[in-house]
Amino acid sequence: QVQLVESGGGLVQAGGSLRLSCAAARRTFSNYPMGWFRQAPGKEREFVAAISSDGGSTYYADSVKGRFTISRDNARNTVYLHLNSLKPEDTAEYYCADRGGLFASTRRNDHAYWGQGTQVTVSS
Repeated sequence: QVQLVESGGGLVQAGGSLRLSCAAARRTFSNYPMGWFRQAPGKEREFVAAISSDGGSTYYADSVKGRFTISRDNARNTVYLHLNSLKPEDTAEYYCADRGGLFASTRRNDHAYWGQGTQVTVSS
């Protein structure tokens, strides 16, 4: 069983920054790509960012490219999402996801395990 616990969400003004963390209780964390998704009220859960198992490759949604950065620390079994230049439209519940497979993916259904989410609210 894989457990993922997100933290770091909160209320921030537009233009501000946050760092989200996702701690994974999982053997061989370093073998698996990870992803971040978000879901705003009344909308579908959407891809935000993904990272390969060794951290060498990263992928971003166009809406966050250049503002968000995904990273991981395999020694700490943790993946991060750095959110900069936040906009009100970034307001959403943010979820960490474990790919459970070999290659990183931007597709929600490719991810086997999910955290409970952490709320990010950006005020204008």
